[in-house]
Amino acid sequence: MTTTTDPTDPTDPTDPAGPATTATATRASWLREHSELGVSLILLALGVLVLGDALTMSVDIGQRGPVGPKTVPLVVGAGLLLVAVLLAVDVLRGGRGESEAGEDVDLSEPGDHRTVLLLVGVFLGFAVLVGPLGFPVSGALLFWGAAYALGSRHLRRDPLIAAALALVTYVVFNNLLGVPLPGGPLMGVL
Repeated sequence: MTTTTDPTDPTDPTDPAGPATTATATRASWLREHSELGVSLILLALGVLVLGDALTMSVDIGQRGPVGPKTVPLVVGAGLLLVAVLLAVDVLRGGRGESEAGEDVDLSEPGDHRTVLLLVGVFLGFAVLVGPLGFPVSGALLFWGAAYALGSRHLRRDPLIAAALALVTYVVFNNLLGVPLPGGPLMGVL
C-alpha cells in the first residue's frame, strides 16, 4: 500500500515548512477565536488613561469635599478596568460575543461610506463654525446636515426643525443650566 502526501497539507511531516506553517496557522486561528481580547485591551488602556488623568488632576482646596471633581473619573476608570478584566476572563474561558443578528442589517453588503463621510464633514463643519457663528446657527446646520446625511430629504421641514432644536438646546444649556454656549451674532438677540 502506497500513500501519497499532499504538498499543500500543513501537517505533512516531510514538508520542511510544515511545523512552522502549522504553528502560524494555529496562532492565527487562536487570535481569530479570541478577537474580543482586543476590545478588552482597548478598555484597559482607556481605564489606565482615565485613572492616570484623574490621579494627576490638581484640585483647588475650595473644591474638596466628599464628592469632588476626581470622583467621577476615578469611578469611570475603575469601572473600565473591571470590565476589561471581566471581559478578558470570559473570553479566555470560552465566552464568545453574539453575532450580529439584526433583521435590518445585511452583513453581505459593504458599509455606507458616503453617509459616514457626510456625517464627518457635518461634525467638522460644526467644529469650525461654532466659534464665529455661535451655537444656534452652527447647531442648526449640524442638525440639518446630520438629517440630510442620514437620508431625510424634506427641504422645507428639516431646516425649521433643526433651527428650533438648536435654539431650544441653546436656551436650555445657556439660560437654564448655566452652561455658556457661544451665541455668535445672535448673542444680543437671545
